[in-house]
Amino acid sequence: MRIEPLGTGEEPPMDLLLLADPSEKLVSQYLKRGSCYVAKTEEAGVIGTYVLLPTRPDTAELVNVAVDERRQGRGIGKALVLHAVETARREGYRTIEVGTGNSGIGQLALYQKCGFRIVGVDFDFFVRHYDEPIVENDIPCRDMIRMCQDL
Repeated sequence: MRIEPLGTGEEPPMDLLLLADPSEKLVSQYLKRGSCYVAKTEEAGVIGTYVLLPTRPDTAELVNVAVDERRQGRGIGKALVLHAVETARREGYRTIEVGTGNSGIGQLALYQKCGFRIVGVDFDFFVRHYDEPIVENDIPCRDMIRMCQDL
């Protein structure tokens, strides 16, 4: 597997991006402002993705980490997150942030395993910004758990 920036003229993998964020409007907005990376294999093509978004001076946000559902649980998500951390470091950022839903138990564990620490909660974020309710692990997704890592 190799992870690389989305090529010039290549279409973003919307099917994967919408797995991690069901709002096509929000995905389209941050794709315009960020850099999309894709994980590829020779046999399967694109199997994962993430977007790195500059937010403030010296700070980037990792948004929309997604792995093809048939390939989850194989370390691809972790490889994507670690690649994003290293890319942000190489590009001169001093902090990388990520936000995930309160109901994303696996995501919360993954980010902490990759060195992120919880720094806050944006209460009712998903209620305010999404028209349809989101439920993961039989838990209503209401709050955004904000995490960061110094680089």
